[in-house]
Amino acid sequence: MQDISRRHFLGTAAAFAVTAGLTACGGGNAGGTGSADAGKSGKDYKIEMVTDTGGVSDQSFNQSSWEGLQQLEKDNGWTVQYIESKQESDYATNLDKAVDDGSNLVWGIGFAMADAVAHSAKTNPEVQFAVIDNAFEDAPKNLIGVTFRAQEPSFLMGYIAARTTKTNKVGFVGGISGVVIDQFDYGYQAGVAYANKEQGTNVEVQGQYADSFSDSAKGKAIASKMYSSGCDVVFHAAGGVGAGVIEAAKEANKFAIGVDRDQAYLAPDNVISSALKRVDKAIVEVSTKIQAGDIEGGTNIDLGFSEDCVGIPEEHKLIDDEVYKAAIELGDKIKAGDIKPPFNKETYDEYIKTL
Repeated sequence: MQDISRRHFLGTAAAFAVTAGLTACGGGNAGGTGSADAGKSGKDYKIEMVTDTGGVSDQSFNQSSWEGLQQLEKDNGWTVQYIESKQESDYATNLDKAVDDGSNLVWGIGFAMADAVAHSAKTNPEVQFAVIDNAFEDAPKNLIGVTFRAQEPSFLMGYIAARTTKTNKVGFVGGISGVVIDQFDYGYQAGVAYANKEQGTNVEVQGQYADSFSDSAKGKAIASKMYSSGCDVVFHAAGGVGAGVIEAAKEANKFAIGVDRDQAYLAPDNVISSALKRVDKAIVEVSTKIQAGDIEGGTNIDLGFSEDCVGIPEEHKLIDDEVYKAAIELGDKIKAGDIKPPFNKETYDEYIKTL
């Protein structure tokens, strides 16, 4: 599977020198775009999002993005729509349709759409564009990339998994390998390693990728094999594939960890927690600032604990109170900069040396 993300994603280590930051997923003027659409409101302002192949009902980041747009419609009276992509070849066509629909702002959801959105932005300079899960170098002035430090909540998920397992085996199921999912993968592994060091345990991590964000049957098959091999907690970062992981947890009467949204509602007796990535909040805040002309185009926005845009659910009935409290304290240390979870193999190897 081609790693679509690596051509444009700057990586967290680069520290986003050109990043336009948001305070608590909002606040702060980052400079005007000079957009002719700035100041438009109500039905005069239209936002359309194009999903990746996971679809709008993926129980994950596409769905969360759409919920953010629905909130904008409710709060501001803006016109919002979505177009689903069934395959990668749909991206360019769907983006063209969004432009033809008269959209003032077009969102591409997922790093896989980065190239198509960048091309559409260059050929449609009068329209504003933004992408979830991708940062750009030399982006046109009508394009903004939004990324999340997903390694931060994933670190807590690894810690919780390592302190919850009874078999000393936990799993990770990824969607499509690349820069974005590496953050979840290595953040999770680092959290397990931290718990092992702290608790004197030797919990091991089994990992596998589905090469898809939509094949729930494959997710179920991978997770079922992990459960059969001794894993009793499996974390997924795989979009719609994760629905299969959670279904496998239910059938095996084991534990799963969700992603992006609080996915406990999918299996209240099996999903112990979720690595929250508040895409809906980012969609609301960034769209509002783009509409107002308060974000400079051609920049990237990077969000994590410090901006209150990642986290873990408060509900933790399946997690020991002591473990949950310790995880929250680790989150505070990450926010303060005392712990810096790794986001790829190189930073993971360096992190392990510090333990």
